[in-house]
Amino acid sequence: MVAGPQSPERREIRILALDVGTKRIGLAVSDPLGITAQGLEVLTRKDRAADLNRLLEVARQWGVQRVVVGLPRHMDGRLGQAAPEILALVETLKEALGVEVVTWEERLTTAEAERVLIQADVSRRRRRQVIDQLAAVLILQNYLDHRQQHGGG
Repeated sequence: MVAGPQSPERREIRILALDVGTKRIGLAVSDPLGITAQGLEVLTRKDRAADLNRLLEVARQWGVQRVVVGLPRHMDGRLGQAAPEILALVETLKEALGVEVVTWEERLTTAEAERVLIQADVSRRRRRQVIDQLAAVLILQNYLDHRQQHGGG
């Protein structure tokens, strides 16, 4: 039997994913059932307050109940150079939104996004405009797939 939207096994949850870079933040959101990821936008970073305001606006607009933030790690598993700033953003989002904010492995998502865009014959200029959004989609889809395989959560 397939769990439908009203069944207790499948409750609706909208999840926002962030691929945080120094210049841009890629945003993706899940469908209401938390199965698929779709790209939303690329936020060009201004300052901490403006970035946070836009993220809160998007989260409220989409009725987000959880945020997944890509956490950079080196190939050996150590946290990447940008990790402290991203972990600080996670704490700020938790306080500001009042929803669960989790980190998720983002290793190689930008490289994978670049490969997908090149295979799709997207111009170099256009790739720069959408790569962060696609990386956010990949982070979120990996997270959603893991939830599906491991029973939610």
